[in-house]
Amino acid sequence: MPLKFELCPGRMIGGSNPCFIIAEIGQNHQGDIEIAKKMIKMVKDCGADCAKFQKSELEYKFNKRALERPYNSKHSWGKTYGDHKRHLEFSHEQYRELQKYAKEVGIFFTASGMDEMAVEFLHELDVPFFKVGSGDTNNFPYLEKTAKKGRPMVVSSGMQSMETMRRVYQTVKKHNQNFCILQCTSAYPLEAEDVNLRVIAEYQNEFPDIPIGYSGHESGVHISVAAVALGAKVIERHVTLDKSWKGSDHEASLEPSELTELVKAIRLVERSLGTGIKRMLPCEKPCHDKLGKSVVAKVAIPKGTVLSMDMLGVKVGEPKGVPPEDIFQLVGKAVTEDVEEDESITPDVVEIYGKKIKC
Repeated sequence: MPLKFELCPGRMIGGSNPCFIIAEIGQNHQGDIEIAKKMIKMVKDCGADCAKFQKSELEYKFNKRALERPYNSKHSWGKTYGDHKRHLEFSHEQYRELQKYAKEVGIFFTASGMDEMAVEFLHELDVPFFKVGSGDTNNFPYLEKTAKKGRPMVVSSGMQSMETMRRVYQTVKKHNQNFCILQCTSAYPLEAEDVNLRVIAEYQNEFPDIPIGYSGHESGVHISVAAVALGAKVIERHVTLDKSWKGSDHEASLEPSELTELVKAIRLVERSLGTGIKRMLPCEKPCHDKLGKSVVAKVAIPKGTVLSMDMLGVKVGEPKGVPPEDIFQLVGKAVTEDVEEDESITPDVVEIYGKKIKC
């Protein structure tokens, strides 16, 4: 059984615990704190476990030329990429305000630390866990420093190879036992052919002592639900209030009705997974009582006759008789009473047959 651990206070992940559903608000709040609060309330109402943002200290994430380059996209909030990112970035005080609001609403709150200084701030903010975005997954100095802080970690794996992910596992594991890895493909929106859900099983084989999850950027909810059926213990999906809004993430995000559908579908699939033990269940007894077949006599069988296969058939019988799977055990045994043609052969009329019908 994969390792389970407490990702947030009182909330375990892994093992038989419910899938942890992260609603990635990211920067889909348009730089407006009131929209951000509305989104926190929305993801709580939809049933998600956590509202997640993206925190950057821009001068530590980008070099000067990256911030100064012109940004003429239809999604731009400024003339340069730096202006664009500054419009979308909340201050430390605003993050504290959002964290307080999330607590009032009753949902876990965290953010991806998009650079080392952002991680320092989130550590000071006392978030329950660190999310490592795919862009920092192969940033090993960042990974090591983040892992050493001792908070649980959720690590995405977009744009990485299995060889790199083995190094990621070893690097984090050395300092922090409580982490999980998410299969992820970094394309927005993501086409089904590029999802590669089979990597979930590969990760489960490679890293059997940590939970594995899925971070999706595809349209709709079906693929994410399939990931849960394959064993994902954490699901992360981007969310929006309106897919038509400015911003490249909105198109690959779930609107409230879709997020609600996703949560309901995941919880339904979890209920359906069962124990893996194959047996007749109590719910099947009515069907078995009505249609379950028994061994019957093909011919009249006098008392004392030793049974042979040509005397035996299988039908839905009344009363219930010996179950069909035991028909070969009856051969060579004598009946202790007369059995009429087409009658059920019940256990009590066969010598040395004490097996009871299963229910």
